[in-house]
Amino acid sequence: MKRRTFINSTAVLSAGIGLLPNTSFAKHNKENKKARLAFIGTGMRGSYLLQEAVSQGNTEVVAVCDIDEKAINNVKKTIKDYNAKEPTYYKGEKDFEKIVLRDDADGVVIATPWKWHYPMALASMKAGKYTGSEVVAGETVGEIWDLVNTYEKTGSPYIMLENVCYRRDVMAVLNMARQGLFGDINYAECGYQHDLREYLFNDGEHMFGHGVEFNEKAINEARWRTQNYVTRNGDLYTTHGIGPVSTIMNITRGNQFSQIVSMATPALGLNKYIKDNGPINHPNASVKFKCGDVVTSLIKCIGGQVIKMTFDTSSPRPYSLGFRIQGTEGLWTEDAKGIYFQKTAKTPHEYDPIDSYIEKYDHPYWAESAKNAQNSGHGGMDYFIIREFVDCVRNKQPFKMDIYDAAMWSVLTPLSEKSLSQNSKPIPIPDFTRGKWKSRKPIFGI
Repeated sequence: MKRRTFINSTAVLSAGIGLLPNTSFAKHNKENKKARLAFIGTGMRGSYLLQEAVSQGNTEVVAVCDIDEKAINNVKKTIKDYNAKEPTYYKGEKDFEKIVLRDDADGVVIATPWKWHYPMALASMKAGKYTGSEVVAGETVGEIWDLVNTYEKTGSPYIMLENVCYRRDVMAVLNMARQGLFGDINYAECGYQHDLREYLFNDGEHMFGHGVEFNEKAINEARWRTQNYVTRNGDLYTTHGIGPVSTIMNITRGNQFSQIVSMATPALGLNKYIKDNGPINHPNASVKFKCGDVVTSLIKCIGGQVIKMTFDTSSPRPYSLGFRIQGTEGLWTEDAKGIYFQKTAKTPHEYDPIDSYIEKYDHPYWAESAKNAQNSGHGGMDYFIIREFVDCVRNKQPFKMDIYDAAMWSVLTPLSEKSLSQNSKPIPIPDFTRGKWKSRKPIFGI
């Protein structure tokens, strides 16, 4: 297939997408049937997802599983605050295996530490449940293939709960791309650039304020997430950036990743943080962290496009996902909060503010539901990802971000590790669709 065929795939929906029906949410609130959900993991993230689901009013939480008594108590308070029906509570490490077998659970939401996503999702799909997992889908190429094979064997729908795909500016840019405003899109940048040092070290006494403990002496994410920086060197958190770029470039639906090459700086930031904020001669200051402070990857697409992806969570910096969408007619860049189209720019070679374009090209989801989303987490993104999950469960519809998307976005982590371990060698990216990407049509946000 010719390169131009793939590059032009962003225009398959043509102008006028703003007038298309909101098919993903078309049946929302038109049926009284509730989605019966089980939640596995109700810590910081899981408890919020549960609250979001309950607040939307079309769910029944039938079961909750968490090994932390405090997390269970927080859920009980949420259930009481919303006057919802009390679920059954499970507290054992392996009790997720019981939850997925419940006849009254239509869907399962997983929000546990990364290493548990794969076995829990696998059990849920084998039990025939609609499965929604927090990022990432799996930590190894083998785990990810296993999830894909299980989906193809069971047909159980799977979605990775990547909320950034629903960010308002991202969806507006998707709308503009599908109307052809960027021309042929041939380059993109994205990443996860977020100063996590106060999350990676947390002893409970210095909540978001200079604790230097991790693993068993820590609380929240520091109990498990930080250890990854000790044992792994790669882009450890790809999906917030690559997910939205993939929807714009039609990855798994007319286009596909082909190879990745990664490079990393030395690992300096976390040790410096401990030395600057901990007691003198604290033992963690001598821990040898493996993950470079900044990991940069280049991804080549079969359509010829190139994507630059950056992982930077150990440096002092403002938050940014570093989005840039570049086409033959113009570009959007997140950090400049600007957009530039050569035919319509008010001033040559200067960005126009993105806000005016969001107003004009606001995606139908946001145009219709902004008021409902405004009080939801992450600027409204969480409203839409939970609504997508709940509505598909209620109406027995397939997800518009599916297992193949989750696989492609998640596999970049172990492949970046492999590239770095082989002196930044380019690594082929598996085709989890087994060629189906050639005929699959773009459906996200339609």
